[in-house]
Amino acid sequence: MDFRDRLFELRRQAGLSQEELANLLGLTRQAVQKWEAGTSRPDMDNLIALANYFHVSLDYLVTGQEAAAPPSPPPPEHEPAAPPQPVSTVVHHYYHDSWHYEYKSRRTLFGLPLLHINVGHRDHWARGIIAIGNIATGFVALGGVAVGLLSLGGVSFGLLLALGAVALGGASIGGVALGALAWGGVALGWLAVGGCAVGVYAAGGVVAASRVAVGGMASAPLAIGQVADGVKTILVPLEGLSDQALTEAHKAITEACPDAPFFVTRILKFFAWAEMT
Repeated sequence: MDFRDRLFELRRQAGLSQEELANLLGLTRQAVQKWEAGTSRPDMDNLIALANYFHVSLDYLVTGQEAAAPPSPPPPEHEPAAPPQPVSTVVHHYYHDSWHYEYKSRRTLFGLPLLHINVGHRDHWARGIIAIGNIATGFVALGGVAVGLLSLGGVSFGLLLALGAVALGGASIGGVALGALAWGGVALGWLAVGGCAVGVYAAGGVVAASRVAVGGMASAPLAIGQVADGVKTILVPLEGLSDQALTEAHKAITEACPDAPFFVTRILKFFAWAEMT
């Protein structure tokens, strides 16, 4: 075990993040990161500060070995040798205001650790290719607040996919969802599906769209629902659409979506079938 490993282990046992240790020493987090990466070493003042904080000797911190104690002089011949004193073990307990755990992989990509976990009772920020934390940013992010290509969190922002109570992304799923493809209690997007949905194409309970809306209450140029408002409307009776009426509704959806991807018409037709029959 070399210096960087000893420093990492001491910091982990103390429950400190790199940023917290840097703040204690009055340095930047990058300085501590370089020490643990082995690309630089602290000067003597910082070594002394580290040894004092972690309650270890400089010899142990630098070399991993304690300095040998000088030999004791032999007792006088006329005095009996003193019995050996029992060796006491001192265990240092580090107590913090709140629980905290952090793990950061040594391997990196684009300057970010492949995996960074930083969780606790306070706002701990995880930044990595895969990031898990109270606040998480990464290509794949999981956290209370998550930002990434793929993100999952209470509040989630994802370039490709976002899942959360509040979700914003290319494709988003959540209680409140905003995205090109949005699915949620309240959904706003190009294709929106939800209890209350607004989009170019929309399906759900109460829906409004600039082209096609399928739902209980629908408003759009083509509106299909029990209550419908649009240029062309297909009203759905309480007993549902007949087979012929459903076929006409499917045909109307196809004609109203000439440039839409096939899955858009499939979803709208599915809702017309599932909700209206």
